[in-house]
Amino acid sequence: MPETDYDHLRARLASLGRPFAPADAAVALREQGLVITDALLREAIAELRRGSVGAGALDGLLAEPGVSDVVVNGPSDVFVDRGAGLERAPLTFADDEEVRRLAIRLAAAAGRRLDDASPFVDGRLPNGVRLHAVLAPVAEPGTCLSLRVPARRSFSLADLVAAGSLPPDGALLLEALVARREPFLITGGTGSGKTTLLAALLALVPARERIVLVEDARELVPAHPHCVRLEGRPPNAEGAGAITLTTLVRQALRMRPDRLVLGEVRGPEVADLLTALNTGHEGGCATVHANSIEDVVARVEALAALGGMTREACHAQVASALRVVIHVARFPDGRRRVERIGVLERAQDGQVRVVPAATMTQHAVTFTAAGAALRQWLP
Repeated sequence: MPETDYDHLRARLASLGRPFAPADAAVALREQGLVITDALLREAIAELRRGSVGAGALDGLLAEPGVSDVVVNGPSDVFVDRGAGLERAPLTFADDEEVRRLAIRLAAAAGRRLDDASPFVDGRLPNGVRLHAVLAPVAEPGTCLSLRVPARRSFSLADLVAAGSLPPDGALLLEALVARREPFLITGGTGSGKTTLLAALLALVPARERIVLVEDARELVPAHPHCVRLEGRPPNAEGAGAITLTTLVRQALRMRPDRLVLGEVRGPEVADLLTALNTGHEGGCATVHANSIEDVVARVEALAALGGMTREACHAQVASALRVVIHVARFPDGRRRVERIGVLERAQDGQVRVVPAATMTQHAVTFTAAGAALRQWLP
């Protein structure tokens, strides 16, 4: 018996110029010399639906509990991250054209353009999944897709302690950080848990306080009753309509925030954040990619330069605006843990550095001499 040619089936039904009915699919299958059964017709319609809605063949992986990322490297390599790093998934595509069609359809669902003239895209799907795609031949070994699944639930500090990501005394220390309205940065690499930790800390903010949250793509879902979200927007196909994080930070300052939160610092918006934290906006915070707490100042300095801030001005602003840096790490076995906490100190030459104040294991916090003040925060 011949196998179903789904490409021909899609083309045949598309030529109808109207939504197809099951009877149309049955006629098209019969034209392929197939014996029509209820089971075959159900399977064919299900396959057509997978190819026209959602993420197609990837929907099953995205729906699995615990999945945070699905990546496609051309038609033959699909990987999934279930919390222990990327592992190969038992799924392939027929060819790169099938991956390309999926990428273009997902980009359209995110309101973005993806074609040979604009071969890469970054956006958010209606279900909250973060999309990045690059078409071949720009990408090798074929069209590449990266899908980041939003957290299905918010984690509390108690949850992080139970998972071994934070020792009990570490949770008390971070609770005191929020209660004291200390401005802070959370640092770490991709997938290290920065957003998860930040959401857990924002849940500790008193309900009477108003949080204004600025992000380029919505990822933070804090369990807080008074949270306003502002989301950036890239330019459209005509190159117009962009809304930058710099613009949103400035708008947020006019919205009477008790806590100004920048989901992730990636560019010149850091200059506006530092300025805001130096003008009476206490308890502000953000995340930033950095390899260690010692690298944070250099990273912030480089981003602030994009906003026209000199090195001297940046260090002066950082010294007044920030107090604590929290570093989270992801280990080879997939475990994520708050690893170190640093405090900012300004030298006589005016330069700021981050000094290690505490080191955390799964069960304990060890303070350095620089962390004596932090130790006093514990009950």
